[in-house]
Amino acid sequence: MSTATCWILSDGKAGMENQCLGLAERLGLKPEIKRIVPRFPWTVLPPQLWVAPLAAPGPKGDRLAPPWPDILIATGRQTVAPALAIKRGSGGKTRTIQIQHPRVALSRFDLVIAPAHDGLSGPNVISTLGAMHRITAERLKAAADEFRESYADLPRPLIAVLLGGSNSQYRMTAAASRKLGGLLAEAARETGAGIAVTPSRRTGEENIEALAEGLSGVPHHIWDGTGENPYFGMLALADGFVVTNDSVNMVSEAAATGKPVHIFDLEGHSAKFDLFHKAMRDAGATRPFAGKFESWSYDPPDDLDAIATDIKSRFGLN
Repeated sequence: MSTATCWILSDGKAGMENQCLGLAERLGLKPEIKRIVPRFPWTVLPPQLWVAPLAAPGPKGDRLAPPWPDILIATGRQTVAPALAIKRGSGGKTRTIQIQHPRVALSRFDLVIAPAHDGLSGPNVISTLGAMHRITAERLKAAADEFRESYADLPRPLIAVLLGGSNSQYRMTAAASRKLGGLLAEAARETGAGIAVTPSRRTGEENIEALAEGLSGVPHHIWDGTGENPYFGMLALADGFVVTNDSVNMVSEAAATGKPVHIFDLEGHSAKFDLFHKAMRDAGATRPFAGKFESWSYDPPDDLDAIATDIKSRFGLN
């Protein structure tokens, strides 16, 4: 374990925060998480227009003050200006790693890590196939032990359904959710499978209800948001996955298990996401979902170890 101090700076979005945590863990760091909730007018200004960015976080977020960390791993548009201010405040001693395109000059950071479909390049840029994650054999084993009884009443094969929702590129509707439920039920009846569903914050109650209607009559369990989040348990215990195409994070995490990943397309389009999904299909990790559960094997796409080795070399970490 490295003795370097580390902060993770985020806006609290779980998927992006998990990328930072996954990287910190592979680097052997014990990070302190700093979540910021900017005040007006910073909430509506692009990063390059933030004045006094260390004053931006409101009382609902964490205070940003010295001593500054040796390494800062940040993600999200609202962390860009504070991350650069921390680097300045430390006299350049804090090494800054920004996850995803910061929308400012890349050279202002020590490292920028972004998926290949973002098309970024430069001496301080590291490209990834998909999203970084926290999936390890040890974490999956622990999650399997913790949640095994929760899904013991569902038949095998167990198919985990990872639901995203509407965003700027895609739209999740009740009609699409009902269709997905029907396709899942069709495949479950054919194979005798059990269905375990985890919605996200973006899924919406109307869509969850529509999915449940489609699943009527087949063994299934939909997480209701209470108790411990079973997400890692589902990744560990499932024999295969159906994932909506709006989330690079969820597809990457499911593929990290090496199990079959079926992709269900929501309404909408994104050229960048198309490149990502093509790369995952070419890697053998994913196939489209059309009402059948297929079985296949592949080498899980995981470049985190190589990324961690690269960063340790650049930063002189033990």
